[in-house]
Amino acid sequence: MNEGTTTRADRGWGLRGRLVPGTSGAGELPDAVVWVREDRIAWCGPAEDAPQGLAEAARRAPLILPGLVDVHCHGARGETFGEDVEGARIAAGHHAAHGTTSLFASLVSAPPETLLRQIEELEAPVRSGELAGIHLEGPFLAEGMCGAQDPAALIPGDPGLLEGWLRAGRGTIRSITFAPETAQAARLVELCREHGVVPSIGHSEATDARVREVMEQAPPGPWSGTHLFNRIAPLTHREPGPIPVLMRAARDGVGSPPGHRAADTPPVMLELIPDGVHVEPELVRWMFSMVGPGAIALVTDAMAAAGMPDGRYALGSMDVTVADGEARLSADTERGEPGALAGGTSRLIDGVRNCVAWGIPLPDAVAAASSTPARTMGLAEVGELAPGRRADIVVTDGDLRVLEVHRAGRPVAPEPARPPDQSGPMAPTGAPETAGSPEPSRTPSARTPTALLPPLDAPARRNPAEEAPGLGEPGAGEPDQQKETA
Repeated sequence: MNEGTTTRADRGWGLRGRLVPGTSGAGELPDAVVWVREDRIAWCGPAEDAPQGLAEAARRAPLILPGLVDVHCHGARGETFGEDVEGARIAAGHHAAHGTTSLFASLVSAPPETLLRQIEELEAPVRSGELAGIHLEGPFLAEGMCGAQDPAALIPGDPGLLEGWLRAGRGTIRSITFAPETAQAARLVELCREHGVVPSIGHSEATDARVREVMEQAPPGPWSGTHLFNRIAPLTHREPGPIPVLMRAARDGVGSPPGHRAADTPPVMLELIPDGVHVEPELVRWMFSMVGPGAIALVTDAMAAAGMPDGRYALGSMDVTVADGEARLSADTERGEPGALAGGTSRLIDGVRNCVAWGIPLPDAVAAASSTPARTMGLAEVGELAPGRRADIVVTDGDLRVLEVHRAGRPVAPEPARPPDQSGPMAPTGAPETAGSPEPSRTPSARTPTALLPPLDAPARRNPAEEAPGLGEPGAGEPDQQKETA
């Protein structure tokens, strides 16, 4: 972990404490140092092996994690990605302040011209580094598995439309969810490979044979499974559907014999929403034991209600009611029905905390929220704490409550305190922080960004160790399987 870089304590800044590097299988270090110079990690490893002076100069921190990577997120703080640039920055800032330093903006199915406008709207925050890319969740989905997406916006696979969106995005689109039974699926995957986009299987009623055919006949490359177990044909003993095909591909590689994964096999990543609402904890434990953290991406699927009180919101063109932290389609709830789940309301660090509470080892939960999604999405600079990587660092207490966040070596500003009459974002149990909160409007009253991610080309700030000494001076302190979703 510490090879290849020499450094000195009089250059840069560092943290010392219990450290989880983020790499699958790397475990954790009880007493480690991570040293940052400008926007890069210059050294990382056991404190006893640190170059002279580094361990003594580093500030104490209880728990040091890599910046988290969320590949499936629709918004936060009353804002939905694709509506306008300022709203996108507010939503991204909320997640950044809670430890997600690489965030993908997910767009639900919409008319082609609307999607084109949204893609163009998001180019600026992607170029500035405030977002890591765009994820198209549709519109080539199965109507019977649309979940909280607008069924009127779903269309058969159209390579011409997809190519137009990809060209308009100019490299900002990094993944697309589609149903493999849609028309011209093979050509859709070919276009993904040509443009460096990860195809993701989801919102599908396809048979196991159809999923296997589409994956095995496609050009080689990474794959993903969108929020596995949610809005996908369930696994049964006579109609297995997509789930076992995706799981075996994640473990062994596409087309590989069982148990014979080659070292250079492209990754297959399976999304899980670990909020305690979308997937039962027992299923999360089973997935980690079956495919391991190197094939799992924890995601939020968060929508505009993340970081906001219960009330009425929107997901694309669909009305959503949030009660006790659960987002469901309003039309269903008003009829007295449970309502299709309409995304999540948590942050990725909440999912990591949940996984640990459910018995997942901390290093495995962190890897599934950092290095695995980063590797699959081709983000070579982020996802783990190692020399040469971008200095995206999250400091938490022992209960995984965020204390400070650094992105590219610079501190991410914490969010301002929430007014006392507002409830907080969904806690791990789904309960609001306060009771009796008033129903919010769809649009937040204030349009002030809460924690903007600094553009990568912004001028360097002062030493973060001087700007944010919140952890003390150097050397001080102690370190139901088929639940619906969008």
